[in-house]
Amino acid sequence: MTSLPAHGAGKTGAPPLRAPMKMAFGLGSTAEAIVYTTTSSFLLLYYNQVLGLPADKVGLALSLGLIVNALFDPLVGSWSDRTKSRFGRRHPFMFASILPASACFYFLFNPPQGLDQFAQLAWLVVMNVTLLQCMTLFHTPHLALGAEMSDDYLERSSIMSYNTFFLWIGDTLGWVLCFAWFFRAGPGFPNGALDPQRWPVFAATFAGMIIACLFISSMITRRRIPYLAQAKPEQPRFGLAEWMRDMGRALTNRNYVVLLIGFFFLSLMNGVRGGLWLYGATFFWGLKNDQIAFFAVGSLAGYVFGSAAVTALHRRFEKRWTGAAALAVYSVGPAIPLALGYYGVLGPDTPGLLFILIAFSTLQHAPYSIMTTTIYSALADIADENELKYGIRQEGILYSTRTLFARVDQALGTALAGFVLALIAFPVKAVPGEVPQPVLMALAAAFVLSTVPGLIAAVFYAMLRVTKGTHDATKAALALKHKAERDANPIDGAKAI
Repeated sequence: MTSLPAHGAGKTGAPPLRAPMKMAFGLGSTAEAIVYTTTSSFLLLYYNQVLGLPADKVGLALSLGLIVNALFDPLVGSWSDRTKSRFGRRHPFMFASILPASACFYFLFNPPQGLDQFAQLAWLVVMNVTLLQCMTLFHTPHLALGAEMSDDYLERSSIMSYNTFFLWIGDTLGWVLCFAWFFRAGPGFPNGALDPQRWPVFAATFAGMIIACLFISSMITRRRIPYLAQAKPEQPRFGLAEWMRDMGRALTNRNYVVLLIGFFFLSLMNGVRGGLWLYGATFFWGLKNDQIAFFAVGSLAGYVFGSAAVTALHRRFEKRWTGAAALAVYSVGPAIPLALGYYGVLGPDTPGLLFILIAFSTLQHAPYSIMTTTIYSALADIADENELKYGIRQEGILYSTRTLFARVDQALGTALAGFVLALIAFPVKAVPGEVPQPVLMALAAAFVLSTVPGLIAAVFYAMLRVTKGTHDATKAALALKHKAERDANPIDGAKAI
């Protein structure tokens, strides 16, 4: 791997990008997965079933947080693209996020005692908004860092496959620790998550894990700073006008717009499913939390397969077909058991139900691993296209405006999940086994219907025009452009070597 030889870039002759460095990069996403898994799975449940707040109001509060954060994402992306410091473009933001993110996570699940309903909702909004912004402060520059660590078409897929695998590690840690340890069944609480006494230790443990993951990833990957592209000396610093120009440049790229539209529908599906899945597992299937912990087996099988297969798939098939096919399977697979449950084929009394559900969970995690890696790799290729057109590397803004649309639509999905629970009259502080059957059938139907926006997203992913051929052509044109810049500015070119 060599660094991008742009004017103002890091030194050429970078050491090979080996597995330990890729693992350190991926570790940063472990913290993001921990935050996403625990908040998407438990925030609605905690504030609705433990604190007793109405589900529709909790869903609305969560959606407000995501919308506010969506406006913050592209600001961070543009700012990091234009940052000039001895710590490079990305790491100042990554280091600054570590302690605030951990603190916000802890306090999100520990509201002060004695608050009334309005104050609890206000606390939820403020803490959730701040946590999401702190994670954006790390994650957007972090993803941009991964995109600029290599300019090779397939090695980018390899880097992002490490990132996706460490997402699985974070997701699994959150999953297993929550269901097998923190919220395991206990006296008086078949679902331990409904026990108010469990939450402080849960929050403190994961807050510590967030600090460790973000700090180690930042410390190790900073060794690559000298070999990464830097902001050009003549490039204007971050400001409102430059941010608007950066947004405009990103949105003129046809491939990028297609990805954004796909993200819009994908995030809608994920938002709804994230809010409803645990309700389905607990109340529809009647699973206990120690049983739910075994779903980590299915996710392990899925992510191992996805991480191992994705580079080979990109070598044989274009990224758009790989991503579209994976997304189609990801949309349909997790909904099949609830569709069978709706029609009475499966039920809580079905022999071997847990093993059946775990097997189907593989159809969720394997394609998700492939799809996510494909998207992140394709975004790095799109960054090359924009550099060729505009003369500026925009990994930060490209990954952040992607997040903007995803956050807004995830907010809609989260709010919709809350409204679905209110619409079907799902009881507050419900007891497994005592929820009326028509309510459970409505819950299953809503989850199955969430497949539709996912399939729409797959259609848009198939419309991408980023191929191995277009990447090679863009890379060759960039090499000629960089050579011309060095020849025109021999002094600056020498400094960049």
